[in-house]
Amino acid sequence: MRSALSKEKLKKVYAKVANRYDWQHALITFRADQKGRQLLVNNTVKVGDRVLDCGAGTGTTGILAAKKLGSGGNVTLFDLSDEMLSMAHKKVRDENIEDRVTFQTGDMVHLPFDDNSFDVVLSTYSLCPLYDPAKGAMELYRVTKPGGKLGIGHSSEPSNRILKFLADRVENLAWHFPGLSMGCRSVEVANQLVKAGGKILVKKRIGFPLWPFLILIIEKPSPSK
Repeated sequence: MRSALSKEKLKKVYAKVANRYDWQHALITFRADQKGRQLLVNNTVKVGDRVLDCGAGTGTTGILAAKKLGSGGNVTLFDLSDEMLSMAHKKVRDENIEDRVTFQTGDMVHLPFDDNSFDVVLSTYSLCPLYDPAKGAMELYRVTKPGGKLGIGHSSEPSNRILKFLADRVENLAWHFPGLSMGCRSVEVANQLVKAGGKILVKKRIGFPLWPFLILIIEKPSPSK
């Protein structure tokens, strides 16, 4: 795994790319990013849920969730970057769903929420650039309610050896341009979440073969299970 950019560097990178993030990420991923978001929301969020979109960025995943959960639920958009959340604010206003969305800035590795706070916790492409993705994943799990679901999409290595070699060469070049790579690299958190007690409901690779995404939906068991 490549060494992560520092938290301070990430904040600067995302402040610069906030205005172009949506189209840039869609272009680089051949729009697989939106497919992953929709897959996670469709299989986790129910009407009336309390949802955390962690590493929410410009709010695309959280807005999908807010539309599905209805006026009785709430989505908290949480991100390190004020500039990214500013873009999310605009999109939420445009969708006229301000009554069911709240915003908070902070660090995913140290979430300011109590244990077992949310029915659904979502993280789409936000563990990839994180300086400690394993600890970030455990924070997501911690704040998920027993019986609730954790939906994660993150960058993954190709399973094919040749594709993995080619992807590594491309990423070595992109890594020299943080505004292009946005600090994203392949991570692995599924095993740790399973060791913590999580039950994998969905584990699926999607996207362009050179840099696929891994889609994970994990249930946090109730004490009775």
